[in-house]
Order: sequence, then structure tokens, then C-alpha cells
Amino acid sequence: MQRSTMEHIEGVKQFLRQMGSVQPASVEEAREQQAAALASLPRLKETIVQPVHAAGMRAEWVSMPNVSADEPGVVLYMHGGAFMTGSCETHRDLAARIAQASGKRVLIFEYRLAPEHLFPAANEDCLAAYRWLLQEGITSEHIVLGGESVGGYLAIATLLSLRDANEPLPAAAFLLSPHTDLLHFDNATYELNAAVDPLGSRESSRLCAAIYTGMERSNDPQLCPVEADLQGLPPLLVHVGSDEVLLGECQQLAHNIQTAGGAAELVVWDHMWCAFQLMAGVMPEGVESIRQIGEFIQHHLHIEGERSL
Repeated sequence: MQRSTMEHIEGVKQFLRQMGSVQPASVEEAREQQAAALASLPRLKETIVQPVHAAGMRAEWVSMPNVSADEPGVVLYMHGGAFMTGSCETHRDLAARIAQASGKRVLIFEYRLAPEHLFPAANEDCLAAYRWLLQEGITSEHIVLGGESVGGYLAIATLLSLRDANEPLPAAAFLLSPHTDLLHFDNATYELNAAVDPLGSRESSRLCAAIYTGMERSNDPQLCPVEADLQGLPPLLVHVGSDEVLLGECQQLAHNIQTAGGAAELVVWDHMWCAFQLMAGVMPEGVESIRQIGEFIQHHLHIEGERSL
């Protein structure tokens, strides 16, 4: 695969640090800043978008010309954005790239955002979106969940809620730089990677949790899936950057799932940061990560009794 030069990587990191140093004056300004930053990146052409309402939420089916309209397998994608930002527009290009790589339609949806809507609003909306797919006639074995950053947290939390409610689980899930502990913030990589992570920090993770819960500190175990009973989950793929403060949490999640008897593949990307896949238009590592995600989705979706090839 093609790889970025260290000069390119450091240049992008410096740009991300500069962006992060500009503190928005309001929630609306933060949302506008994220939307503008992602809109400035190169996007795939020929993206096909079908607006829908999923469980009362604004949503989009995103696909590409290589995706058959009759394809029964789908991806339900939960966007990141610190529970405060993110929309169909901000994540449309990532969804299109996942659709292109997997050959499956991707559903992105707008769960309720904080601070207007506090925990567990987003968790509830993600469950509702999954149940909506089932009501639409898509069977659980034809669904793969995905999400990045807090969207990765929401994906694993959705799996745990479905399992605990004895509801049908999806075929698999992929998590990109997921938050797995929004209670303690004590993993060693918060210190070890503090100087090299251009986006994350212990303080930003604490702020993320505080925005969602409306509290400086919470003790709800739903916010810490890494310490949950992780038995009985479908296969997981976790992609994370080596320079992330969340690296340790992702490693611990994969280890704990494997210890519980489950399947969890962890891929660590050298010199990468949180959700670098959103920058696939300028980062070849993002392109390769999405290619691997596409293969994972194809492998785990059972179509007419056979694995997709």
C-alpha cells in the first residue's frame, strides 16, 4: 500500500493542532467548524444519496455505482463528534467510501446531539435506528454496525444493549478509534501519547463525557463498555492509530473480548490519529483502512446462505 511520508504526516498533524487551538464560542460554532473542515477535503464523485427518515430521525442511504440496488446486506454507521457535532453531511463521504469498499449500502443517521439532549439520548437513538432496519425487513445477519470515536462507543454500547435485551445481534461491527471508557480516563496512553496525538487528550475526553452526561463526573456503567461483560458479541474489527491517546482503551477492549471468548481483531496504524479514515481523501492510510473494513464487511455478511466474496 502507499504510505504517507513523515513530512506529510507532520504537516497534517500541525494543521489539526492549529484547528484544535481555535476554541469555538458556542455549540453552533463548533458544529459549523467541523462541517467546514470536513467539507474542505476531497470527496468521492458519483456518490448516491437517498434521504429517509429512520425511527423519526433524518437519515441517508449512501451508496456508489458499484453497489447493487438489490443488495440485502447493509451497514448501519454511527458518526462521531464528541456527542455534540456530526451530521449526514459531515459523514457522507466516509459512508460513500465504506459503501464503495464493501459493495453495501450505508445508512447514516442524525441521533440527538448534546448538550441539548443528554445521556442516554444518543444510545437510545442508535438502538432505534437498528430496530428500524429490522422493521424495514432487513434481517440482523444482513447488518454490520460501524462507528468512529464516540460513534464507536455507541456501536459497542448498542451491541451490549441488544445482547442484554435478548434481541437479534448484527453480523459484525467495526470500530474506528472508539472511546471505550468515558468514566475513568486512566489508561496509560493518555500520558504516553499526549505529545504526539494532534486531536485527543485526557482533558478533551473528559469534556466529551461531561457534555454528554451534563455532569463533571458520572458513574453509569453504560459509559464504560470496556469493563462490561463482553461475552456473546459478534466479531469485531478495531482500527486505531499508534499516536492516539485512545490506543490503550482500544487494546484493552480487544483483549477483554478475546478473553471473554469472542473475536476481536485489532489493527494499529503507525503514526495515525483518531478517525484518520475521515481524511482518506488526503491520507493513503485512510484509503487502505477503509479497504480492509470493506473486506471485513463482505466476509461477515451472509447473503442467501453464502458469504459474500
